[in-house]
Amino acid sequence: MSIAKRMKRIRTDRGLSQERLAEQLNVSRQTVSKWENGLAVPSGDNLNQLGKALGVSVDFLQRTEKYEI
Repeated sequence: MSIAKRMKRIRTDRGLSQERLAEQLNVSRQTVSKWENGLAVPSGDNLNQLGKALGVSVDFLQRTEKYEI
């Protein structure tokens, strides 16, 4: 699973909207949408913040295995 798909799956599992996640990361909702649709990739700093906001490690976000909770 790609970072984009994993990020979206975790965000929706956590009940977060793109807007709320964007606020937590201090980015636009459009940026979160681009990440989730694979049109852009989060920078290293954003990836660290994303992991914290979603409650997972950066390594977990970057794994390619199937996502399971």
